Amino acid sequence: MVLYYCDVHRTGKNGEGFRITYTLDGLTFRHAEGFGEIPAGAGDRVFIDTIPLQHTDGVIELLRRGVEIYYLRRLTLIARKREELKLPKTARGDIKALMAIDGKWFRRVTEDFLVMRRMVVTYRSLMGTHQQFMNKYRAVSEEERRVLRPVVKALEQQMDELAERIAEEAGRRYPAYNRLVEELKLHDSLTGREALAEIIVYIDPSKRFRKTANLMGLFKPIHGKKKIYDGRLRQALQRLTASVNGISPFQLTARLEKQTLFKVWMVLGREARGRLAVPAQG
Repeated sequence: MVLYYCDVHRTGKNGEGFRITYTLDGLTFRHAEGFGEIPAGAGDRVFIDTIPLQHTDGVIELLRRGVEIYYLRRLTLIARKREELKLPKTARGDIKALMAIDGKWFRRVTEDFLVMRRMVVTYRSLMGTHQQFMNKYRAVSEEERRVLRPVVKALEQQMDELAERIAEEAGRRYPAYNRLVEELKLHDSLTGREALAEIIVYIDPSKRFRKTANLMGLFKPIHGKKKIYDGRLRQALQRLTASVNGISPFQLTARLEKQTLFKVWMVLGREARGRLAVPAQG
């Protein structure tokens, strides 16, 4: 088994492209334009700081070769470790910092995760654009609203179509998804089904519920410290909770959100334990 450590950094005048620097030993460094160029084979492991959406297909190519891929859960750890080891702020310095980070901070990547993440990020982008237009729509006159109305409707149609695709893909890739749709009674809520798919993609059922709740920001902040959590996942949880309980966003409470998340976590955990309990065939 060979271990590869990779740093993905932007290139070009506009920072639109990406280049990959990788090493096996922290002494010799090589470059690649895509993950498919990394000479890793079956049984090897690749540790990455981040996986840009543009490189999704390249990472899937490595997975299909039998390579194990791990990405860093929290990018801020690189700067912290780099400062601790007094490393330069360069690609090589970042890789050496990556090599020094404990393995518990890495998450193993699957093809299911990568495919779903690409769809979810696209949906989030559409949702953000829709919100911007709605803010403008509410602020302008009726005459200007007539101009914006077709744009808003077109965005909503695109969001609905993508949400339907996300729900279908989640049902195909995650067995627990369809069970949760049944238990949470989400058949008539496209928003709820999309939000559930988004949450399932990022939850690790092997983690304790407290860790999962912390990921969503369902914890009290420590006095004097910034509360760090995934705000986009919290928004998905809020959409899901509102759909499950048939309430408006203004009626949401942290308690309701926690109850909804616990149901999801429990079903995912049972599903994971059930898979582990099935004996190998052959």
